[in-house]
Amino acid sequence: MALKPGIITGKDYITLVEACKAGGYALPAVNVTDINSLNAALEAAANAKSDIIIQLSNGGARYYGGSSLPDTIDVKVKGAVSAARHAHMMAADYGIGVVLHTDHANRKLLPWIDGLIEAGKKHFEETGAPLFSSHMLDLSEETLEDNISISADYLKKLHEIDMSIEIELGVTGGEEDGVGSDLVEGADNSHLYTQPDEVLTAYKALDGLGHFTIAAAFGNVHGVYKPGNVVLRPEILDQSQKHVEKICGLGHNPLHFVFHGGSGSEKAKIAEAVSYGAFKMNIDTDTQFACANGIGKYVEANREAFFHQMHPETGAPLKKFYDPRKWGREIQKSMATRLMEAMDDLGSTGKSICR
Repeated sequence: MALKPGIITGKDYITLVEACKAGGYALPAVNVTDINSLNAALEAAANAKSDIIIQLSNGGARYYGGSSLPDTIDVKVKGAVSAARHAHMMAADYGIGVVLHTDHANRKLLPWIDGLIEAGKKHFEETGAPLFSSHMLDLSEETLEDNISISADYLKKLHEIDMSIEIELGVTGGEEDGVGSDLVEGADNSHLYTQPDEVLTAYKALDGLGHFTIAAAFGNVHGVYKPGNVVLRPEILDQSQKHVEKICGLGHNPLHFVFHGGSGSEKAKIAEAVSYGAFKMNIDTDTQFACANGIGKYVEANREAFFHQMHPETGAPLKKFYDPRKWGREIQKSMATRLMEAMDDLGSTGKSICR
């Protein structure tokens, strides 16, 4: 089924997820923080002819709203809404489908999600569609009972405005914008591996309330750590799928899994996770580095322009080199190139279902 280019929500989002699973590929979920990174994500998707998931963490939303403003929930809500509106305005022009998502909201950040739900309700009343496609609750630090109970309450609210929810079971290692903590070398990392019974418990509680996706931990971490510190075990996803399939009498790979902490992962492990029903892989650390690498190379090649308005030896004007659009464009190109590599790894290149 072909969808129209632009922001994908509601039943169309489920159609896209099912297309990924049926086609044996996944979409990159790209954390953005500003116009450069958002436009780079759209550019990469258009170039690769791949649909894409664009998401904001609370810190990314705050930065989008303006770092000079107070670090408040209100600023984070407005920043996320501003980014979403830009995507709504421009996404269709790129000719691909875009899922809008928020990333890692723990208990203290639930007021941020509450504010975005209110903005989503208003957008839904005005347009018939939500502002975001889905929100993520990361309540992995809570008890399993509280995690699932709170998630169920939010899913009911989101379903009313045609939105999905993503929940986290187990813990994605590392820290992202104040959620979680850095890994300690040699520590017990057993909490990084979700058990199939936990997935089954969540499925039974949420099934029938609306559409949900699950970030089940299989050793994945935020950031890039030296080899051997954490071991990825994608087979946990396979075991969970088979467990739910058997107990609930469902078809093959019934769950919609997501892969957090994709940066730095082995390509074979990525492919294995996708084969077990992971339709989405988060990527942030690698794209941040790509942005820095792009501007770093440009500065090295044009050092005088970052310290002088005219060349100190020749007197030539350097405006065309220090123009923010010049070095900003290098950031976009470098990030887009890295994202296109991720799309190749995930198998989504050339598979946009939007026409």
